[in-house]
Amino acid sequence: MIGKRNVVFGFILLFFTAALGPYMITTYFADVGAATQEKQAAVGRLQQMKTNGFEEDLEPLNADQISRANTDGILAINKLNNSLVSVDAIKAGPHAHGNLEALLNIAVGIALMFIAVGRLFKQIISWTFIVGTLLHAGGAYLAVIFGIGFLQGPVGPILILLGLLMMALAALIGWQSEPVRD
Repeated sequence: MIGKRNVVFGFILLFFTAALGPYMITTYFADVGAATQEKQAAVGRLQQMKTNGFEEDLEPLNADQISRANTDGILAINKLNNSLVSVDAIKAGPHAHGNLEALLNIAVGIALMFIAVGRLFKQIISWTFIVGTLLHAGGAYLAVIFGIGFLQGPVGPILILLGLLMMALAALIGWQSEPVRD
């Protein structure tokens, strides 16, 4: 069965992309948590100052004290945003695309079992999805997680799109109501 390799590949990739969740938590959670607490303290102080008519301990604050508190708040927000950059890059790149393309490979593998077209055409479809996924989601893994960005480029997404088109044509031509023997 030609689609079997896509199903197996899809589940293996899904395992690795699902494992990115715990990786993000163990690697970045402490930095994000500390930055969040710092932001809460600085912005909470600003909110309290505004509520109290820009007084602290019943003493009016001068412009210098207010501007320093504002600067602390802005810098704390910026620090939080910077600590989220790595997490967002993982979520938007290898985590999201890896999950999507893993499930796409599983679906394609199952669908290929119900399509009666030439064996070579099915092989090309199968390998197009695997290679496209390796170049797209795999390239995102290397770039975001390991800092190796040479595989980033348009080839992976183009192969995925080409695979979708070929899969549509194959389904149009040879869809069967039960599994096909290759």
